[in-house]
Parts: sequence; C-alpha cells; structure tokens
Amino acid sequence: MKVVGFAGFSGSGKTTLVEHLISALKLRGLRVSVIKHAHHEFDIDYPGKDSWRHRQAGAFETLVASSRRLALIREFEQPANLTAHHVIADLYPAVDWVLVEGFKDSDLLKIEVWRPAAGKPALYPDDAFIVAVATDSPGALPQETLRPVLDLNDADAVAQWLVDNGDRFEYHPERYS
Repeated sequence: MKVVGFAGFSGSGKTTLVEHLISALKLRGLRVSVIKHAHHEFDIDYPGKDSWRHRQAGAFETLVASSRRLALIREFEQPANLTAHHVIADLYPAVDWVLVEGFKDSDLLKIEVWRPAAGKPALYPDDAFIVAVATDSPGALPQETLRPVLDLNDADAVAQWLVDNGDRFEYHPERYS
C-alpha cells in the first residue's frame, strides 16, 4: 500500500483535491482509502439510529455492517492522541493508495495544499516531510523550493505524479511500531 498525506490550513482546498484524486486514481484501476482528521467530537450517526443508541449506552466499539458498507465507531474514555500510523493500522490492507487528509504534523510524506487567498503561511519551508506543493498560484509561493510544484486545479496531473512516484510512498508499518 502507498500512503500520502495532504497538509494545509482550513480553506486551502485539501478536501476538494482529495475528492478529485479519488476519482482520478480509481479511473487508473486503483483502490483508494481515505483517512480524514477531524477535530474534537464529531458524529457519523445521529440520535435515534441503533448505532447511536449503542454508543450512548456505553459501547467501546460499534461496528455497523451491511452487504455494501462497514463502519466502525470507537469511543475513547479519555482523549487519545492518535497518530496517522494508528489509524492506518486499522485499515483494510488490500488497497493501492491511502490518502491522508489532515495530520499535518505527521511524519508521513505529504503534499502541501497552499493557496495565498487562504491567508495562511506555507508549511513547506519548515516541514521536511512535504515532498511537493499543490497550489493555484505558483508565482505567489512565499519561498523558492526545489520540491515539485503541482497544479492544485489539475487532479489528474497530481494523480499521475503520485503514480509516477509511487515507490516513494510505499508504506512500511514496521518503521512506525
């Protein structure tokens, strides 16, 4: 499995790029999983649903399965500082690519998504794990870089760059245990 992170501040376009990359990689016959970092409490189910009722009753894990979908909800009694590696370990292993959105401080190889319009600083000058920058304004980058600069609005080209450089993103879990 190959793993690549997408880092950037809110409003930079990470979710849109990842959404388009999923389609572009699938068109190449590749199976894609996504990990999305969420802040604090979030819900994927809601009051009245059986899974919500089970969680409210105190279940540590609730797994909902059908012939088309599986969802696992795990409740932590105390806040847990999960790393991207913890979450990757829970994934189904037979995928070609894992796209990790968020976890910007992780030690995964990442593509920074940067837009000057977001008004946030670039991360690449201070993060050695950023291997490329996807932007809609390459001329506005705050600092020169030898990293590849990818067109944020051309997900097919970004997908091709990932495929062409796939060996670089091969995930070796034993390095992180």
